[in-house]
Amino acid sequence: MTALTVPARPEHEASLRPVPWRQMAWVTWRQHRMALAGVAALLGVLAVYLWLAGLQVHHAYAAVAACHPASSPACRDLLGDFNTTYAKAEATAALLQVVPVLIGAFAGAPVLARELETGTFRYAWTQGFGRWRWTVAKLVLLAVTVAAAAGAFGALFSWYFGPIFAEGDETPFAPTVFDLRAVTFAAWTLAAFAIGALAGMLIRRVVPAIAATLAIWSGLAITAGIYLRQHYLTPLAASNPNLSGSAWITGQWYTKGGKPVSQSAISQVLQGDPVQRIGAHGLKQTINPVQYLAQHGYTSWMSYQPASRFWTFQWIEGGWLLALSLLLIAATIWLVRRRAA
Repeated sequence: MTALTVPARPEHEASLRPVPWRQMAWVTWRQHRMALAGVAALLGVLAVYLWLAGLQVHHAYAAVAACHPASSPACRDLLGDFNTTYAKAEATAALLQVVPVLIGAFAGAPVLARELETGTFRYAWTQGFGRWRWTVAKLVLLAVTVAAAAGAFGALFSWYFGPIFAEGDETPFAPTVFDLRAVTFAAWTLAAFAIGALAGMLIRRVVPAIAATLAIWSGLAITAGIYLRQHYLTPLAASNPNLSGSAWITGQWYTKGGKPVSQSAISQVLQGDPVQRIGAHGLKQTINPVQYLAQHGYTSWMSYQPASRFWTFQWIEGGWLLALSLLLIAATIWLVRRRAA
């Protein structure tokens, strides 16, 4: 019987003095330095790209903002160049959506699963670590490290995308960019890590734990983006509002005589191309559908989240993700203490 197969002794029976937390942190660093190096390499490469591309975005925006008159051919060419840059930035933001879950799956899931799968945890528990100290030393140090790195990366992304928000071409609430800012990017990365750690504890196999992390995190992110986020605060409502491009429109409906009108009724009103009419000299003139409906007594209403609520939404989402992550990490520690080896 070897140290890898003998059942671990309960903590109160261990004859060795507990290993100091500083040394446990050093051991954790030594064990997981390759995973941390992978996270640093991934975020580092992406950060260099964002920095170089961000310089181009800021330069293009400065040229557009300084060009007068805006209707001149030269200014239109500069605006076209900026729009091309904007399209590239949108594609970059879409690709960055997978970064938090990749960190959680490949840095978080193996933290406990690898040692539970190979049995090396038994040796650690007989060397003065103890179950809960062993778990806390691993999870807390790694969780804080990846969250801090993700927060710094999110701040860089905010700078990179700043000119596009300033131009008003994109709302900061857009699902492709909202969770890439400093607060939410760090929170979603921490949540992915916590999900991975718990999955590794429950499944005790690295590859299945990685797959479970990818699936659970993706489901949570989709649910938050589609169903939860717009309800963090009660949307404002206004009739025929003149909203800026930074506002997040969450709903639109029509009323007539103060009563709501269904979308099918609106479609029937517009059926048969009623917005085309014969003008002077027999030429067809196109009427704006909204104006057409307004002329016939229909009032347009919109529910929206103003851009001034952006950072409130960031902290709300970051707050509940932090609470969820702490709960998952606490559950993981509790399971390690309670479950038999």
